[in-house]
Amino acid sequence: MITSTVAILFAVGYLLATVWLCRGIRLTARDLCLGGIVCAMTLVLATIRIPLPTGSNITCGSWIPLMLLALLYDYRLSMLSGWVCGILAMLLIPGWQAVHWAQMFVQQLVCFSCLGYAGVFGSDKRWKAICGMALAVAIRCFGHVISGVIFYSQNAWDGWGAWGYSLTYHISSKIPEGIFSLVILMILPLGALRKAAKGVSRV
Repeated sequence: MITSTVAILFAVGYLLATVWLCRGIRLTARDLCLGGIVCAMTLVLATIRIPLPTGSNITCGSWIPLMLLALLYDYRLSMLSGWVCGILAMLLIPGWQAVHWAQMFVQQLVCFSCLGYAGVFGSDKRWKAICGMALAVAIRCFGHVISGVIFYSQNAWDGWGAWGYSLTYHISSKIPEGIFSLVILMILPLGALRKAAKGVSRV
């Protein structure tokens, strides 16, 4: 009961906060094209997986396109594109099918769109980008963990319990993948890429 309450508060609070952050956005044809390209890249990369002993897996940089869109162009567009990715993932990526309708709100609409939070603090300073990416990784990890506790507790290993299983299963993959994505993005010349992106920006 407590876990379900936490999940409901998390999902509702996240969705309300994200909708509020996305207020006022006006999508142009260019935005739709960029969002579509990023969605395609994200879903393709998400199908390339490295299996782990825990049964989880690490994807081939599938977090990077949405985070890069948030840092270089518009985090609101990244959030909206993430929602589209979350819905398409249930249809196109094996292993992402929801086991319950509520999972779409607790996990699917959170774990892709939250990558847009990478740019919520701005990207003009490196520390702002790092803080945003750390926030995005934290939200995604919690979304997966709480979803695992509620919807996949029947898969828990003997003696581990729902929380122990979900924490081990997801943190073993999501933390390394988050660190990998952060390192790759920090290696990229974000300043130069941001200046180039101004040529296609709305503002």
